[in-house]
Amino acid sequence: MDAALTLDDVWLTLPAASGPVEILKGVSFRAMPGESVAVVGPSGSGKSSLIAVSTGIERTSKGAISLLGESLIGKSEDQLARLRRGRVSLVFQSFHLLGTMNAFDNVRAPLEIAGLKDVDQLAKSGLEAVGLGARMDHFPGQLSGGQRQRVAVARALASNPRIVFADEPTGNLDRATGAMVADMLFAIARERNATLVVVTHDAEIAARADRVVEMSDGRVVGGTILPVPDTTRAGLPRIP
Repeated sequence: MDAALTLDDVWLTLPAASGPVEILKGVSFRAMPGESVAVVGPSGSGKSSLIAVSTGIERTSKGAISLLGESLIGKSEDQLARLRRGRVSLVFQSFHLLGTMNAFDNVRAPLEIAGLKDVDQLAKSGLEAVGLGARMDHFPGQLSGGQRQRVAVARALASNPRIVFADEPTGNLDRATGAMVADMLFAIARERNATLVVVTHDAEIAARADRVVEMSDGRVVGGTILPVPDTTRAGLPRIP
């Protein structure tokens, strides 16, 4: 079975006033279709940067990345956007909802931009899946923090994406609300057979995942790590 995501010897170096800073240092990582992987480690260990390069938001300085069977190396911003559209979703610690749109439109708008069909039904079903069917006409300012993050989860999963990246999705929530949001995120991803890669500091949330990968100082240092097969490595375009 081909991996949903493969990183092979990926480095990320960013400029700084004091000189280039190495953020990721030879990271190799795989996530398989339908599995959930928790990425843990201290602040500054490179967890969020792993998501950034995996989705093409940041460009790797060295190495190879394949997302849903396509190499990210050498793709233009338009090509990356087309690759992600409707198939790759992100959930962040901050909700990133538009305050001028109600819950329904916050979920619906990205579906329409992606060119999907039946966007009204997809948005309605997405909000019902996270228990907000009765709050569709509420604006973010009328919702609690937990409800706003549930709208963000509905927005991420309404398109039935093949892979979901979640970066500290419960970081702004109290423990009980965070556990409820995590329950929904894992359950809906599993029900729809979507790959889930979740960055978290919460050991209880990490324990829900099929696998846990630990990072430190820009490297993968532990957990259950799937090696990149030689056949895959040979076939991936890379930045030397």
